[in-house]
Amino acid sequence: MRLFSVYRSLHVLVCNAAVFALPWSLTKDGLETTFQVNHLGHFYLVQLLQDVLCRSAPARVVVVSSESHRFTDINDSSGKLDFSRLSPSKNDYWAMLAYNRSKLCNILFSSELHRRLSPRGVTSNAVHPGNMMYSSLHRGWWVYTLLFTLARPFTKSM
Repeated sequence: MRLFSVYRSLHVLVCNAAVFALPWSLTKDGLETTFQVNHLGHFYLVQLLQDVLCRSAPARVVVVSSESHRFTDINDSSGKLDFSRLSPSKNDYWAMLAYNRSKLCNILFSSELHRRLSPRGVTSNAVHPGNMMYSSLHRGWWVYTLLFTLARPFTKSM
């Protein structure tokens, strides 16, 4: 019996969990925390719910990403992806870049999920919620808190 087989139907799944501006740390699995929370958590949840989603067709998966996915370094000039950069060492870590990398992975995942499951009635879309959404996502570092506080009058509210 699969973990989520008790659910009869699931027509919409929104993957929106995220962290931002965390100091470098590894999870118990030995992976960089931002990548695991922002991407692998969504990936794993969708894998667990895939049968329920297909049984519930039409169904939709919405992966909340970010326009910042464009500002990453995991693809080289030829477009080839270098996945070794997804778990940087402490010396090579920059919180903003870790966030950007995880958001690019969200988009790649959503695209591949759509390719695989759309024939079974499950669509997947990656969405960008808008520039500078004001939330507490930035609470990890005082510089981001200051930036978001100053920008708040010009941002979208939740």
